[in-house]
Amino acid sequence: MLAARLLWPVEEELFARLAECGHAHVRPRHGALLAYLDETGVRPTELARITGQHKQVVGRVLDELEDLGYAERRPDPSDRRSKLVVLTERGRDEQAQADRILADIEARYEAKLGAERYREFRALLRELVQPAQDPHRS
Repeated sequence: MLAARLLWPVEEELFARLAECGHAHVRPRHGALLAYLDETGVRPTELARITGQHKQVVGRVLDELEDLGYAERRPDPSDRRSKLVVLTERGRDEQAQADRILADIEARYEAKLGAERYREFRALLRELVQPAQDPHRS
């Protein structure tokens, strides 16, 4: 519950501020995929693996991101049977705005806890989260 009590206000502020920057239709389900996209592209199956979501869920969210203009599917040059999902200009702007907003939020938390305690908090949080993201890493 403590993690949720930290996540919810961060998420609420992030998406409210993104809306102010022209990204009013981006939702947390979109952010969960946008965080893993770039200009080089990633296969939808890899997005499903990384995020721990079902391929069908990833496919639906990618459809929404394409409809909103944040991402597009392109043929994978290394395997024409596969597609790569890449960010559009709009997607890159959303990522840049989200990075800036999250840096602001983190700076507030760091100021509240102090630099050393905040570094320790982040290190401990990474330690707890890392195994959940990749069970093969210790």
